[in-house]
Amino acid sequence: MRRIVPRTALRKMVKSEKLGLRLSACADLLVYLNFLLFLRRLAEEARTNAFQNRSRIIKPEHIIVAAKAILKKSKG
Repeated sequence: MRRIVPRTALRKMVKSEKLGLRLSACADLLVYLNFLLFLRRLAEEARTNAFQNRSRIIKPEHIIVAAKAILKKSKG
């Protein structure tokens, strides 16, 4: 199976942000999975916004509005 995730690059980015952080073997995959779930929610929300505006094409403004809504929901 071909790897889609650049695992070493992702691990280096996480470790550079948080020095001294110990990561489990699958932590980088969990970060990537979270990213994919965010993209899916973003696409669904942007599609809903485009449909409400009676647009057949998802435009950048639909994505911006969707991103704001998703980030507001996930702030917890």
